[in-house]
Amino acid sequence: MQDKMRHAAEQSLGLARKAGAQDAWVSVSRSRDVTHEYRDGKLEKVKDATSLALSIELYVDGRYASHSTTDLREPSLAGFIANAVSLTRALQPDPYRRITPPELFKGRADRDLQLLDPAIRDLAPAQRLAWCKELDEGIRGDKRLISASCAVYDGSSRSLSVSSNGFHGEQTGTSIWMGADLTFRDRGDRRASGDFYPGARRLSDMPTVQNIARKALERVRQRLGVTKGPSQKGYMVVDARAAGRLISSLVSPASAQALQQKRSFWMGQLGKMMFSEQLTLVDDPLLLRGLGSRLYDSEGIAARPLTLVDKGVVQNIYADTYYGRKLKMAPTTGSRSNLLMKPGSSSLKDLLAAAGEGIYVTSWLGGNADNTTGEFSLGLRGHLIRNGKIAEPVGEMNVTGSLKELFGNLVALGNDPWPYSSLRAPSMMFEGVSFSGA
Repeated sequence: MQDKMRHAAEQSLGLARKAGAQDAWVSVSRSRDVTHEYRDGKLEKVKDATSLALSIELYVDGRYASHSTTDLREPSLAGFIANAVSLTRALQPDPYRRITPPELFKGRADRDLQLLDPAIRDLAPAQRLAWCKELDEGIRGDKRLISASCAVYDGSSRSLSVSSNGFHGEQTGTSIWMGADLTFRDRGDRRASGDFYPGARRLSDMPTVQNIARKALERVRQRLGVTKGPSQKGYMVVDARAAGRLISSLVSPASAQALQQKRSFWMGQLGKMMFSEQLTLVDDPLLLRGLGSRLYDSEGIAARPLTLVDKGVVQNIYADTYYGRKLKMAPTTGSRSNLLMKPGSSSLKDLLAAAGEGIYVTSWLGGNADNTTGEFSLGLRGHLIRNGKIAEPVGEMNVTGSLKELFGNLVALGNDPWPYSSLRAPSMMFEGVSFSGA
């Protein structure tokens, strides 16, 4: 299959040149995704899907277009490429669209990022079923349980790219996720829900099935007896698992595309103190076993760590070659890999004690954030903080404000980055946060 993929890529490159394209970038990918789901003690769904696709970016007489196909047979590719070049030639010229300069390919790391685990790639169906059954058995026994869903998701992928100006690259990887989603009977006709779904590149980085079941039960039991929290302004402590949502909203407009289109509250902030000194963000594509790790990005730009924010000062943004040219900005990379927030030295217990009174957020429910203004409004689930400890669970609350101001009021960080994500952020403590509730 690997030789077939490479042959299709090289053949497409030759066909594009023959049809009149000055430059071309071809990518071929193959992925397998397997799903096993249990519901209320019974196997509900089994899915095993494999996909193979080829995409080609064409640069024809100053024009650009991207095309894709799942038919990699040689006769089909010839017609597909010829038609793609003809369609591209009919578009309007775009002087900013040019193939990635080859100097950006240089410096690619020559190392094994440990993204491929044969133990996941070669998993037997019986093992997946055994894990589902073990998860299901691990969450049974509480009479308040109404329904339970358990699942194992795993996959493997291989991709390779070639270009008319000398790029060659290949990347492989695996991943696995497993967990449980539970609903309990609460007082009256109320219900409480909770879940836990960790994921990793390698099996050895996953919690045990027993610990996954235990954590799912713990999360749903913490939601029993939830009440509507009071409106107030004060401290907010965000659990590490929930921290990623805030960071994602913060960096979403930190791109050359957003800046060029004037849809970013990061406009004009390069080199300036924008946030609290507590905030340092580094995009690290070379993190061993990282869920977002890579040796190069989709444009072939060699991967290297990129500091976005250093102690509150904006250092860089995500800039691909196209929007970088429009802004006359040197390209960095056009997309996120592993975004790491530098942790602090405090435990979650320490942060709660330092807050004294406030709201401890464990998850978010809906809401939105405006990339242009930074204004946000998010629904939350969590607990009151009373006398520096976790008190009764609360819900039906919103937190509102400005992301710039919120992260300007970041006063402390935990030492517990969430490991089961490409965005690794620790628990966080903010002051002066506005909550609306009862």
